[in-house]
Amino acid sequence: MQTEIKLKTPYITLGQLLKIADIISSGGQAKFFLQEYAGKILVNGQPENRRGKKLYPDDLVEIADFGTYIMKA
Repeated sequence: MQTEIKLKTPYITLGQLLKIADIISSGGQAKFFLQEYAGKILVNGQPENRRGKKLYPDDLVEIADFGTYIMKA
């Protein structure tokens, strides 16, 4: 099942998505979460581990054990 994330700005970062989706509770945890889940986070089918990765409308983010998120304008 995909969860839609409504964007109020042109883009958000992967770190912001983790916080919005309640996967982490603070922005400081993003770095550690991304290290722990290295290779288990896909953005548009490509592995991603940069918390600053910009996510735009229609981007699809798959996070193992947490779900799939699609960005919507």
